[in-house]
Amino acid sequence: MTTPDTEAMLADLRRLVECESPSSDRAAVARSAEVVAEFGRAMVGADAERIVLDGRTHLRWRLGDQSRRGVLLVGHHDTVWPIGSLEQHPWLVDGDRVQGPGCFDMKAGLVQLFHALTLVDDSAVGEYGMTVLVTGDEELGAPSSRELIEVEARNAVAALVMEGSADGGALKTERKGVAMYTLTARGRAAHAGLEPWRGVNAAVELSTQVLALVGLDRGPAGATVTPSVLVGGATTNTVPESASVSIDCRVPSIAEFERVDNGLRALKPNLLGARLNLEGGLRHPPMESAASSALYQLAVQASTDVGLSPPGHAGVGGASDGNLTAGVGTPTLDGLGAVGGNAHAPGEHVLASTMAPRAQLLAALVERIVSNS
Repeated sequence: MTTPDTEAMLADLRRLVECESPSSDRAAVARSAEVVAEFGRAMVGADAERIVLDGRTHLRWRLGDQSRRGVLLVGHHDTVWPIGSLEQHPWLVDGDRVQGPGCFDMKAGLVQLFHALTLVDDSAVGEYGMTVLVTGDEELGAPSSRELIEVEARNAVAALVMEGSADGGALKTERKGVAMYTLTARGRAAHAGLEPWRGVNAAVELSTQVLALVGLDRGPAGATVTPSVLVGGATTNTVPESASVSIDCRVPSIAEFERVDNGLRALKPNLLGARLNLEGGLRHPPMESAASSALYQLAVQASTDVGLSPPGHAGVGGASDGNLTAGVGTPTLDGLGAVGGNAHAPGEHVLASTMAPRAQLLAALVERIVSNS
């Protein structure tokens, strides 16, 4: 297998990074999609299908024999960085360290993906079939692309996700699922100076419930339950009639999700006259190790095929599109993208020397999946 040209990969990465693509800006996402589409066409010799959902542009390439269940490669071209971020955080190559908004999460992963496809044996793609899906709203939780991802995953024997690696280049074999809730306490308003005793203080009720929420936390190994945004009251001289808290839950398994969900739904008011209302539930199912174990072993074998050291593996708390592919029962391996760090933060970076080897690993893994199917 040949080795991709690192300088060419960096030139491609710079072009993607310098086309800013914050998820919330639909026009910017559309511009970025055109750049990715042109780049993909040049690398694989095929045009992308543009799929616009809720104003956001997603790209899909169908390669090879689509009558068979093939390999699904998943990435995203949107970032968390607002327009103008390049002014404070410009493209920079400092030795092996390459910086720029969105380079690690996950534009370098896209570069590696397309360069990897040029290395895959033509017969593997032609006879087996492959789908490349690059979405434009992953950083928002895939509100418009979720169904698209799930449909593609159900038609695949394996999903390979191009998110950045865990520390040291480790592949992501487990991801916690995400459940989001809003708990609202309702009481009765009253004048805080004249007759506060006639009220039912929703803020006081909510404060007792926040302590109960903390009691459901089993982190870091188990579910984490984090009360985050609290809102309550209307004026300083009124007993609060309503107060609410947002709850961020990260669950390593469906069993842990059910424990937390049941615990939340069992909450009862503590103040006489107070009422509780809970809204929300599971947004991204957990990616448990069973979804990735066989693919990880193939990745270890693939690394040997191309003369690389076997990658490590790790479980992480953040969710990705890999949670969605695993959630529909498709074997999924995540973290196949860039090696670097500081995602979503100043100093976000990629290690240039790892880009070509990661592309080789991906290509060899695809060929391994095909030969084992």
